[in-house]
Amino acid sequence: MSGHSKWSTIKHKKAINDAKRANVFTKHAKLIEVAARNGGDPEMNFALRMAIDNARAVNMPKDNIERAIKRGTGEAKDGVELFEVTYEAYGPGQVAMLIDCITDNKNRTLTDVKTILKKNKGKFVEGGGVSWQFEKKGLILLPGVDAGDKEEWEMKIIDSGADDYEIGTDGIAVYTKATELKQVQDALEKNGLKIEEAKIIFDAKDKISPTEDDLVDLEKLVELLEENDDVAEVWTALE
Repeated sequence: MSGHSKWSTIKHKKAINDAKRANVFTKHAKLIEVAARNGGDPEMNFALRMAIDNARAVNMPKDNIERAIKRGTGEAKDGVELFEVTYEAYGPGQVAMLIDCITDNKNRTLTDVKTILKKNKGKFVEGGGVSWQFEKKGLILLPGVDAGDKEEWEMKIIDSGADDYEIGTDGIAVYTKATELKQVQDALEKNGLKIEEAKIIFDAKDKISPTEDDLVDLEKLVELLEENDDVAEVWTALE
Protein backbone atom coordinates (compact mmCIF):
# COMPACT_ATOMS: atom_id res chain seq x y z
CA MET A 1 0.00 0.00 0.00
CA SER A 2 1.36 3.39 -0.93
CA GLY A 3 -0.16 5.70 1.65
CA HIS A 4 0.78 8.71 -0.44
CA SER A 5 -1.23 11.92 -0.57
CA LYS A 6 -3.50 12.79 -3.49
CA TRP A 7 -6.52 13.92 -1.51
CA SER A 8 -6.85 17.08 -3.61
CA THR A 9 -7.62 14.96 -6.67
CA ILE A 10 -10.52 13.17 -5.02
CA LYS A 11 -13.92 14.60 -5.90
CA HIS A 12 -15.36 14.78 -2.42
CA LYS A 13 -17.82 17.65 -2.19
CA LYS A 14 -19.47 17.69 1.20
CA ALA A 15 -19.85 21.45 1.48
CA ILE A 16 -22.57 22.62 -0.91
CA ASN A 17 -24.12 26.07 -1.02
CA ASP A 18 -27.84 26.76 -0.89
CA ALA A 19 -28.01 27.61 -4.58
CA LYS A 20 -26.93 24.09 -5.50
CA ARG A 21 -28.73 22.20 -2.73
CA ALA A 22 -31.86 21.39 -4.75
CA ASN A 23 -29.68 20.15 -7.61
CA VAL A 24 -27.74 17.90 -5.25
CA PHE A 25 -30.90 16.47 -3.71
CA THR A 26 -32.28 15.74 -7.18
CA LYS A 27 -29.15 13.80 -8.08
CA HIS A 28 -29.16 11.80 -4.86
CA ALA A 29 -32.87 11.02 -5.24
CA LYS A 30 -32.18 9.52 -8.67
CA LEU A 31 -29.29 7.44 -7.33
CA ILE A 32 -31.50 6.12 -4.51
CA GLU A 33 -34.36 5.39 -6.89
CA VAL A 34 -32.16 3.41 -9.26
CA ALA A 35 -30.57 1.46 -6.40
CA ALA A 36 -33.99 0.67 -4.88
CA ARG A 37 -35.02 -1.23 -8.01
CA ASN A 38 -33.20 -4.22 -6.51
CA GLY A 39 -35.04 -3.97 -3.21
CA GLY A 40 -36.06 -1.31 -0.73
CA ASP A 41 -34.27 -2.73 2.34
CA PRO A 42 -30.79 -1.16 2.73
CA GLU A 43 -29.73 -4.04 4.96
CA MET A 44 -30.22 -6.42 2.05
CA ASN A 45 -29.32 -4.02 -0.77
CA PHE A 46 -25.80 -2.62 -0.35
CA ALA A 47 -26.09 -0.25 -3.32
CA LEU A 48 -29.17 1.30 -1.69
CA ARG A 49 -27.39 1.50 1.65
CA MET A 50 -24.54 3.45 0.02
CA ALA A 51 -26.95 5.75 -1.83
CA ILE A 52 -28.87 6.52 1.38
CA ASP A 53 -25.71 7.09 3.43
CA ASN A 54 -24.32 9.48 0.81
CA ALA A 55 -27.63 11.37 0.63
CA ARG A 56 -27.66 11.76 4.40
CA ALA A 57 -24.09 13.09 4.24
CA VAL A 58 -25.38 16.13 2.31
CA ASN A 59 -28.31 16.51 4.72
CA MET A 60 -30.98 15.31 2.31
CA PRO A 61 -34.33 15.27 4.20
CA LYS A 62 -35.62 11.90 5.36
CA ASP A 63 -38.92 12.38 3.50
CA ASN A 64 -37.06 12.90 0.22
CA ILE A 65 -35.10 9.71 0.77
CA GLU A 66 -38.20 7.69 1.57
CA ARG A 67 -40.06 8.99 -1.51
CA ALA A 68 -37.12 8.07 -3.73
CA ILE A 69 -37.05 4.54 -2.30
CA LYS A 70 -40.78 4.11 -2.94
CA ARG A 71 -40.40 5.30 -6.52
CA GLY A 72 -37.61 2.82 -7.06
CA THR A 73 -39.50 -0.14 -5.62
CA GLY A 74 -42.65 0.81 -7.53
CA GLU A 75 -44.63 1.51 -4.36
CA ALA A 76 -45.10 5.11 -5.51
CA LYS A 77 -46.71 5.39 -8.93
CA ASP A 78 -45.83 9.03 -9.57
CA GLY A 79 -42.29 8.37 -10.80
CA VAL A 80 -41.00 8.19 -14.37
CA GLU A 81 -38.75 5.49 -15.78
CA LEU A 82 -35.09 6.34 -15.28
CA PHE A 83 -32.21 5.16 -17.44
CA GLU A 84 -28.51 4.96 -16.59
CA VAL A 85 -26.15 5.99 -19.37
CA THR A 86 -22.46 6.88 -19.54
CA TYR A 87 -21.02 9.23 -22.14
CA GLU A 88 -17.36 9.47 -23.08
CA ALA A 89 -15.40 12.59 -23.95
CA TYR A 90 -12.11 14.43 -23.96
CA GLY A 91 -11.86 17.72 -22.14
CA PRO A 92 -9.38 20.57 -22.48
CA GLY A 93 -5.81 19.29 -22.57
CA GLN A 94 -7.05 15.95 -23.98
CA VAL A 95 -8.08 14.81 -20.50
CA ALA A 96 -10.23 11.68 -20.78
CA MET A 97 -13.69 11.93 -19.20
CA LEU A 98 -16.58 9.63 -18.32
CA ILE A 99 -19.93 11.30 -17.71
CA ASP A 100 -22.42 9.19 -15.73
CA CYS A 101 -26.05 10.21 -16.19
CA ILE A 102 -29.44 9.15 -14.83
CA THR A 103 -32.26 10.43 -17.00
CA ASP A 104 -35.87 9.97 -18.02
CA ASN A 105 -35.06 11.21 -21.55
CA LYS A 106 -31.87 9.95 -23.19
CA ASN A 107 -32.22 12.22 -26.24
CA ARG A 108 -32.48 15.34 -24.10
CA THR A 109 -29.53 14.37 -21.94
CA LEU A 110 -27.34 13.45 -24.91
CA THR A 111 -28.09 16.79 -26.56
CA ASP A 112 -27.37 18.68 -23.34
CA VAL A 113 -24.05 16.90 -22.76
CA LYS A 114 -22.90 17.37 -26.35
CA THR A 115 -23.82 21.07 -26.23
CA ILE A 116 -21.92 21.67 -22.99
CA LEU A 117 -18.88 19.86 -24.35
CA LYS A 118 -18.91 21.71 -27.67
CA LYS A 119 -19.20 25.13 -26.05
CA ASN A 120 -16.45 24.47 -23.52
CA LYS A 121 -13.54 22.96 -25.44
CA GLY A 122 -14.68 19.37 -24.95
CA LYS A 123 -15.08 16.62 -27.52
CA PHE A 124 -17.76 13.92 -27.46
CA VAL A 125 -16.39 10.43 -28.18
CA GLU A 126 -18.39 7.44 -29.41
CA GLY A 127 -18.78 4.51 -27.03
CA GLY A 128 -15.60 2.64 -26.18
CA GLY A 129 -13.18 5.33 -27.22
CA VAL A 130 -12.44 6.44 -23.66
CA SER A 131 -13.91 3.92 -21.22
CA TRP A 132 -11.01 1.47 -21.61
CA GLN A 133 -8.78 4.07 -19.95
CA PHE A 134 -10.67 3.72 -16.64
CA GLU A 135 -11.17 0.90 -14.18
CA LYS A 136 -13.96 0.43 -11.67
CA LYS A 137 -12.95 0.56 -8.01
CA GLY A 138 -14.47 0.99 -4.59
CA LEU A 139 -13.68 4.20 -2.69
CA ILE A 140 -14.18 4.74 1.02
CA LEU A 141 -13.50 8.16 2.54
CA LEU A 142 -12.50 8.41 6.18
CA PRO A 143 -12.16 11.64 8.17
CA GLY A 144 -8.76 12.73 9.44
CA VAL A 145 -7.28 10.69 12.25
CA ASP A 146 -4.71 11.47 14.94
CA ALA A 147 -1.21 11.12 13.52
CA GLY A 148 -0.18 9.57 16.80
CA ASP A 149 -2.45 6.61 16.08
CA LYS A 150 -1.09 6.16 12.56
CA GLU A 151 0.27 2.65 13.05
CA GLU A 152 -3.00 1.48 14.58
CA TRP A 153 -5.32 2.81 11.88
CA GLU A 154 -2.95 1.76 9.11
CA MET A 155 -3.13 -1.81 10.39
CA LYS A 156 -6.91 -1.61 10.51
CA ILE A 157 -6.99 -0.50 6.86
CA ILE A 158 -4.57 -3.24 5.79
CA ASP A 159 -6.47 -5.90 7.76
CA SER A 160 -9.74 -4.82 6.12
CA GLY A 161 -8.57 -6.19 2.77
CA ALA A 162 -8.26 -2.79 1.07
CA ASP A 163 -6.00 -2.53 -1.97
CA ASP A 164 -4.52 0.89 -1.23
CA TYR A 165 -5.00 4.13 0.66
CA GLU A 166 -4.04 7.77 0.31
CA ILE A 167 -3.55 10.28 3.11
CA GLY A 168 -4.58 13.90 2.73
CA THR A 169 -4.95 16.93 4.96
CA ASP A 170 -8.72 16.35 5.14
CA GLY A 171 -8.79 12.61 5.59
CA ILE A 172 -7.97 9.21 4.13
CA ALA A 173 -9.10 7.64 0.87
CA VAL A 174 -9.27 3.85 0.93
CA TYR A 175 -9.40 1.97 -2.38
CA THR A 176 -10.84 -1.51 -2.89
CA LYS A 177 -11.78 -3.85 -5.68
CA ALA A 178 -15.30 -2.91 -6.79
CA THR A 179 -16.60 -6.34 -5.78
CA GLU A 180 -15.09 -6.05 -2.28
CA LEU A 181 -16.36 -2.59 -1.30
CA LYS A 182 -19.01 -3.87 1.11
CA GLN A 183 -16.63 -6.35 2.72
CA VAL A 184 -13.97 -3.69 3.31
CA GLN A 185 -16.48 -1.11 4.54
CA ASP A 186 -17.95 -3.56 7.04
CA ALA A 187 -14.47 -4.47 8.27
CA LEU A 188 -13.45 -0.83 8.76
CA GLU A 189 -16.67 -0.05 10.64
CA LYS A 190 -16.24 -3.15 12.80
CA ASN A 191 -12.76 -1.91 13.72
CA GLY A 192 -14.11 1.46 14.84
CA LEU A 193 -13.19 3.67 11.88
CA LYS A 194 -15.78 6.28 10.94
CA ILE A 195 -16.81 6.34 7.27
CA GLU A 196 -17.84 9.59 5.60
CA GLU A 197 -18.67 8.17 2.19
CA ALA A 198 -18.45 4.92 0.23
CA LYS A 199 -19.08 4.49 -3.48
CA ILE A 200 -18.04 2.89 -6.73
CA ILE A 201 -15.73 5.08 -8.79
CA PHE A 202 -14.04 5.01 -12.20
CA ASP A 203 -10.32 5.60 -11.74
CA ALA A 204 -8.11 6.47 -14.71
CA LYS A 205 -5.32 3.98 -15.34
CA ASP A 206 -2.99 6.71 -16.63
CA LYS A 207 -3.50 10.19 -15.23
CA ILE A 208 -2.22 13.36 -16.91
CA SER A 209 -1.34 16.87 -15.78
CA PRO A 210 -2.66 19.51 -18.20
CA THR A 211 -1.36 23.05 -18.46
CA GLU A 212 -2.66 25.62 -16.00
CA ASP A 213 -4.92 27.17 -18.66
CA ASP A 214 -6.32 23.77 -19.68
CA LEU A 215 -6.89 22.91 -16.01
CA VAL A 216 -8.97 26.07 -15.52
CA ASP A 217 -11.02 25.24 -18.63
CA LEU A 218 -11.44 21.62 -17.51
CA GLU A 219 -12.69 22.62 -14.07
CA LYS A 220 -15.21 24.96 -15.70
CA LEU A 221 -16.39 22.18 -18.03
CA VAL A 222 -16.83 19.70 -15.18
CA GLU A 223 -18.74 22.26 -13.12
CA LEU A 224 -21.12 23.00 -16.01
CA LEU A 225 -21.74 19.31 -16.58
CA GLU A 226 -22.42 18.71 -12.89
CA GLU A 227 -24.94 21.56 -12.84
CA ASN A 228 -27.12 19.51 -15.20
CA ASP A 229 -29.70 17.56 -13.17
CA ASP A 230 -29.23 14.47 -15.35
CA VAL A 231 -25.47 14.24 -14.73
CA ALA A 232 -24.79 12.07 -11.69
CA GLU A 233 -20.98 12.10 -11.74
CA VAL A 234 -18.06 13.17 -13.91
CA TRP A 235 -14.83 11.17 -13.83
CA THR A 236 -11.60 12.53 -15.31
CA ALA A 237 -8.05 11.30 -15.89
CA LEU A 238 -6.72 14.34 -14.06
CA GLU A 239 -3.52 13.75 -12.10
